[in-house]
Amino acid sequence: MYTYKTTGTCAKNITFDIVDGKLHNVKFDTGCPGNLIAIGKLVEGKDAKEVAELLEGTRCGVRPTSCSDQLSKAIKEHL
Repeated sequence: MYTYKTTGTCAKNITFDIVDGKLHNVKFDTGCPGNLIAIGKLVEGKDAKEVAELLEGTRCGVRPTSCSDQLSKAIKEHL
């Protein structure tokens, strides 16, 4: 289990596993629960590199980052 401390978002941390290049058990600590649970479900079992590329640069309103962008950063850091 990998834990990433986020910056610039409502979520405080993201935890996940990468097994054989695939994402598993993505969970966000705090934030918008419905949206963040949905992100975890949508990326479950997907290729980690592809997810990181897809989510990179996603903004939350006027903020320069978002929870999904932070997940992208977390995956890249872990890989």
